[in-house]
Amino acid sequence: MTNPVLAEVVRSGFVESVHRGALVITGPEGSVRLALGDVVSPVYPRSSNKPLQAAGMLRAGLDFTGEALALACASHSGEPGHVKRVLELLEAAGLREDDLACPPDFPLHVPSMRDAAEPRRVMMNCSGKHTAMLTTCVRAGWPAAGYAAPDHPLQQAIASCVAELTGEPIAHTGVDGCGAPLFAFSLTGLARAFGRIAGASEGSSAAVASAMRAHPWLVAGTGREDTTLMSGVEGLVAKAGAEGVQAFALPDGFAVAMKLDDGAKRACAPLAVEALRYLGADVSGLEELARPIVSGGGRAVGEIRVPELR
Repeated sequence: MTNPVLAEVVRSGFVESVHRGALVITGPEGSVRLALGDVVSPVYPRSSNKPLQAAGMLRAGLDFTGEALALACASHSGEPGHVKRVLELLEAAGLREDDLACPPDFPLHVPSMRDAAEPRRVMMNCSGKHTAMLTTCVRAGWPAAGYAAPDHPLQQAIASCVAELTGEPIAHTGVDGCGAPLFAFSLTGLARAFGRIAGASEGSSAAVASAMRAHPWLVAGTGREDTTLMSGVEGLVAKAGAEGVQAFALPDGFAVAMKLDDGAKRACAPLAVEALRYLGADVSGLEELARPIVSGGGRAVGEIRVPELR
């Protein structure tokens, strides 16, 4: 199947580039309500997996709530407030920065990156997730050594939860950019999982949704799209992933998952706004995301345009 064009990059009235991809909307019961392109073949959701992984960690004994749980779901920007909280969580569990399996990195936040003397593991955007993984091992009595290996009890517990939330078996296990296991499944499964998390009234899924909604800045950071989306739409749970992936869900359980074939993320935000509009959400505060500008000579000369969903 050739996926449809989901976005056009228009410069000076001329279509300069297009982004093909797939997008699915599922209802509260998990059924497909709208499908564009191939939404059944497995994909790597990348960091959109994190809320699912966090739910698995809670089931395995993690006791994070609020800010700490939001960081467990985060691809944070490495701003001082993010790094400070990660270090505090490590200390509380009797852990050290060197215990983290994620690689050293510079912050995603440009001003923070300029202030950083050298890359550090706690600055890496997945350090909150890795701190949660290590803390889960401490709470469950599992060895911290090798916690990122797919056959570690922690990762087995997380995989079981992911399969339950998506409603389908994990098709493939790879290695994510942070070194943790990466589970492949369909966009339909990803949307279904987000719908179950956002629509939950109790349990681990409800706790994850509550933490992300209450602390959108910790989930991403200053100027980041997930933070803007969750701050702008009441009750939304949103998490982007690398390689052009975005997933989100409303409190009523309606959910959206998308992936751009070329891995570019620039079309994800306007597509997200259009999907939210299709679902009847109030997107009046998201106009900046809805029509990103194309610049030329220091001024706006075009836009990224997405089709109306129907």
